Amino acid sequence: MKGKVLDMGTTPVFPLVLSMGLPMAFSMLITSLYNIVDSFFVARLSQDAMTSLSLVFPIQNFINAIAVGFGVGMNSAISYFVGAGKMEKACAATTSGLVLSAIHSLILTVLALSLSERFIALFTTSDEIVFLGWRYSLVAFSFTFVNVLGITFEKIFQATGRMKVTMIGMASGCIVNIILDPILIFGYGIFPKLGVEGAALATGIGQVVVLAFYIAMYLHDKSGVYIDLRHITFEYSIVKRMYSVGIPASLNIALPSFLISALNALLSSFSAVYIFILGIYYKLQTFLYLPVDGMVQGMRPIVGYNYGGGRVDRMGKTYYAVLLISLCVMALGTLSSFIFPEWMIGIFTEDENVITTGAHALRIISAGFVFSSFSVAATGAFEGLGKGLSSLLITLLRNIFVIIPLSFFLSRFIGVDGVWHSFWITEVSVAILSVVFIKKTFLCMQKVG
Repeated sequence: MKGKVLDMGTTPVFPLVLSMGLPMAFSMLITSLYNIVDSFFVARLSQDAMTSLSLVFPIQNFINAIAVGFGVGMNSAISYFVGAGKMEKACAATTSGLVLSAIHSLILTVLALSLSERFIALFTTSDEIVFLGWRYSLVAFSFTFVNVLGITFEKIFQATGRMKVTMIGMASGCIVNIILDPILIFGYGIFPKLGVEGAALATGIGQVVVLAFYIAMYLHDKSGVYIDLRHITFEYSIVKRMYSVGIPASLNIALPSFLISALNALLSSFSAVYIFILGIYYKLQTFLYLPVDGMVQGMRPIVGYNYGGGRVDRMGKTYYAVLLISLCVMALGTLSSFIFPEWMIGIFTEDENVITTGAHALRIISAGFVFSSFSVAATGAFEGLGKGLSSLLITLLRNIFVIIPLSFFLSRFIGVDGVWHSFWITEVSVAILSVVFIKKTFLCMQKVG
């Protein structure tokens, strides 16, 4: 456990945060680019093919939310025990967590394969779309076990500070996906034209590559926590720590989808154009928040490690370093949204009306970008501390309790602009509460220390 893990307790905080966060931001960028490329190729098949994949996406998002959320819980537990010098418990969390993830994956596989066709049929009367969605699901969800274990290994490596390993792993899977997509979808050379099944198979093979890489890296260098069947204890304190963070983290990932559905229902009462604009905004938001999300992922194991070691000062410095980086990134995002909104919206459409209307919406929404830094950084810090409920509370406030009723209320008085204004008002309100929560938490820890 020398090297990287000890760095989390001794390396100057700002360079440490950058070294942990930048590889994750790069990995997430590649993943986002893959999603766009994948959509591009499937859309060339037919509109029905693209629609079928869109209807399958919520199931895929649910599976990833469970896998990533529990992985965050494992990450928090492992880094905490390593920081506290309790290596036996760290290895127990690793091994037991891996077994639990495997169990989750088997349950998710059965549910996805048995329910996907009926789920798709809830949203369309087209037999062709249902058929295409089922064909895609049959292949894609057959790789659920591989996908979930790959995500689990990713969080294990992150827990011990090995961010470059996860960066290479995630990038390799995405690159394989991008290369195989056109070959398997359209059929080139010796490969038959597989259509939507080709897209699913390309994704599955990419997931196999990721898992194989992680296993190879683990076998090559066991300097971090290790997997040993003798450590399958399911000790209550360990399992509780993983699920107390993992369940809220899963909800944190899933809740934005609920928000989008609620806002789409509200915007549909004005015009379908606004639903399209909201969709464009969330595509742009993915890229705007990439560096911030990367820093937050890098922060979790640092905070957890130093929490285990009782280094409250380094925990606070880590939080403020991530907050500072987030403020700078989001300030740049706000400036870009105010100066170049037409160009940003124009990436996704050539319709002048949509560009003008979307630019107006983006200018309003972007007023809250800087304030969102406070809640995003606090959420990551709480997850690193193992305080999943505090993290979930902030996410609930941002995505449910404040913005949804506020959108409905304001839209009754000022029309669709009320929906756009609800974004920045929510971010300001939740930012204030997040600062209060995080300061209170650190003050209590200092007193205990």
